[in-house]
Amino acid sequence: MDYFNYHRRPTVDVHIGNLTLGANHRIAIQTMTNTNTLDTEACVAQCQRIIASGADLIRLTAQGVREAENLRNIKGELRRKGYTIPLSADIHFNPKAAETAAKIVEKVRINPGNFADRQKTFSQKEYTDEEYAQGIAHIRSKFISFLNICKEYGTAIRIGVNHGSLSDRIMSRYGDTPEGMVESCMEYLRIAVEEGFSDVVISLKASNTLLMTKAVRLLVDRMDKEDMHFPLHLGVTEAGNGEDGRIKSAVGIGALLSDGIGDTVRVSLSEDPEYEIPVARKLVDYIAQRAGHKAIDAEPYKGFSPFSPERRRSNAVGKIGADFVSPVISDRSKTGDMRLHPQFVPDYVYVGERLPLSFPTGMKAIIDYREGWENKDGQFPLFTHENILEMERCEASVKFLKLSYPELTQETLRLLKSARDIVIVLETSHVNGVGEQRAFFHQFLREDCKNPVIIHREYTEDDSEDLQVKAGADLGTLLLDGFGDGIMLSNTGKIDTRDVDAYAFGILQAARLRMSKAEFISCPGCGRTLFDLQETVTLVKNALSHLKNLKIAIMGCIVNGPGEMADADYGYVGAERGKISLYKKQQLVEKNIPADQAVDRLIRLIKESGDWVEPDEKQSVSS
Repeated sequence: MDYFNYHRRPTVDVHIGNLTLGANHRIAIQTMTNTNTLDTEACVAQCQRIIASGADLIRLTAQGVREAENLRNIKGELRRKGYTIPLSADIHFNPKAAETAAKIVEKVRINPGNFADRQKTFSQKEYTDEEYAQGIAHIRSKFISFLNICKEYGTAIRIGVNHGSLSDRIMSRYGDTPEGMVESCMEYLRIAVEEGFSDVVISLKASNTLLMTKAVRLLVDRMDKEDMHFPLHLGVTEAGNGEDGRIKSAVGIGALLSDGIGDTVRVSLSEDPEYEIPVARKLVDYIAQRAGHKAIDAEPYKGFSPFSPERRRSNAVGKIGADFVSPVISDRSKTGDMRLHPQFVPDYVYVGERLPLSFPTGMKAIIDYREGWENKDGQFPLFTHENILEMERCEASVKFLKLSYPELTQETLRLLKSARDIVIVLETSHVNGVGEQRAFFHQFLREDCKNPVIIHREYTEDDSEDLQVKAGADLGTLLLDGFGDGIMLSNTGKIDTRDVDAYAFGILQAARLRMSKAEFISCPGCGRTLFDLQETVTLVKNALSHLKNLKIAIMGCIVNGPGEMADADYGYVGAERGKISLYKKQQLVEKNIPADQAVDRLIRLIKESGDWVEPDEKQSVSS
């Protein structure tokens, strides 16, 4: 992996109907229907909307043989209407359904966590070596039978591992870890290779962006060592909806795309599936602009690991760096608008050349350094490389310095190493800004330079979604690398600066660095969903969004629901038609609650557990 220069990871070609996946082809965009697979008319109508939005592949759930059989009718109707888009079946718990679907559609996704292993029970059973080997032998018998059908019908497969549904057998050896996800996948890949089957696509998904990116990078390394080069499907599962879902997806998927990893993408939103396609396309096209860029000359720090990146250790300057929470700097230098978001209040405001009369009382200001600078409480100077030597004459307790990788000379490094009061504002104008800013951090690590660094990126976006996607990918990649002590997000387009601040906080939260609001882990829904997911997500958010320190999972069914409770404080999971089960962490608390009572019962559970705060107390809690 080249940390600094963008190029696609080499892969074999995988054929899925009239679509070919791999590094020699454009990155494909896909989604999944949320209609009942037995309802041919509804599925076809939704597929038409998805195709119109620009998808390259469509997945449909097939929870049983009946649903798998009906894929024939759905496919036939689409082909009759002139649509040639390949279809994929999504299978859990049912090898017979997978075998049926493989005779009909162009691709079948299976989940190693429940294809042949028994359903996850969280029983924490200990497996002897003999029992573990028997489990792999059982997988082999089930999987080879399925592979033979796929060979006969020319059907591709996706080995799709979800963090939320690792088997008890894998959990017994590896726990709830990236290593467990990788091994769950490799067991199946080794069998496919031994059987001479190469039309395989792989995915490792989680709602936790840090865990997901670690797992995928580890898998790529493991495959390289075993001379496997299969294409990868990328996605952050249960990303949510609205700006949260878009930012979280951009952070996780964007980090891997920036590494050149990924051949097909799904952005999983708790919205109608056709809305996922433009988001994914924006993300893929944005990263692809880096292809063929001017080379970045940099040397990696030998102690850096892409599999388990630790946070870079920095010194504390004021309350920036070391173990302090990652700050947000708001750039108001171009707009002069000093209005603040009621919930997402930045830690510092950059105002440019002078402090406006309307500057909010009590806020901390960053101001361009000038001759005759006077130290005042709450005001901090910003220097550039051009006036760097004047920093020594300034007596401010915290000094900010704009710097880019090309300006990081040995002379500059000597100055920085001797100073304990300088915070770097790291800038870039390179088309591969992620690569150039990475190069800066690697040089800092090699030189053992401990100044805290604020990652700064500038945009000119008028559309909020465009900014969420681009900034999420750019800043999120570095944050997931373990780099950066805070972020500064500038935009000169038409987006309200208060919203820009909110996106900055959202990026920090998506990268698991700073919680500023309740986090909702919600699946996108599919034919297995047992209630109105979008309506329920809205109801739960409206009731609980003020509980900023909690993670709430809203899951359509049991496939990933209980498993993702590991990363959530409370869970709302479909149990059967119109019935909900409530979880606290992974513990089932109440089951089969009528859906119209479930939100109230969830609130009651949170109150009984001592985690409830009344909405009108929100501001006092935030402060």
